[in-house]
Amino acid sequence: MRIIAGRFKGFEVTTPKSGTRPTTDRTKEAIFSHLTAIDILPDARVLDLFAGTGALGIEALSRGARSLVAVESSGPAAAMLGRSLARLKQSKAWNADMSARVVKTKAEKYVNAPGASFDLIFIDPPYAFDTNNCNDLMQMLVTNGIVDPRGVIMLERSARSEEPTAPDGWEITQSRKYGETAVFYFERCLE
Repeated sequence: MRIIAGRFKGFEVTTPKSGTRPTTDRTKEAIFSHLTAIDILPDARVLDLFAGTGALGIEALSRGARSLVAVESSGPAAAMLGRSLARLKQSKAWNADMSARVVKTKAEKYVNAPGASFDLIFIDPPYAFDTNNCNDLMQMLVTNGIVDPRGVIMLERSARSEEPTAPDGWEITQSRKYGETAVFYFERCLE
């Protein structure tokens, strides 16, 4: 799996033989086309929950984001992602004012404690993580101030899953299906 565009175009993201479900290039390109259109990427602080290979977060860095926190609960996947980020930081395209790190913990635990605020949050859980859990997770992001009020939450689900519910004061601003994958974007309701 490679980064599609931007400063790290062509960078190879290490993928495990099993245990993760990487976002397809077609879906990734559609996601980043939308994020570019709404101009959220420049200097964005990105949180990648259920990061897996880290492909979404690294693609965001490649396209102009300033920082990435990748949260992954699987020890082997987190270690592999850590190695990918270490290689990325050795790249000539890496800029000293950028940052990227892996946090090995469950997404639910990470968002349950108020902390840093992020402009863009990717949520790409295993399909077994049900829609109600996704709804609760997004509500915690808002309640704990982890998502900036001007930020965007992107949720990737199975196209067969129930449609998610937006957190209080937020709305689904766009949803699209790409084969077996459904992608939802959440933004704060306009006053």
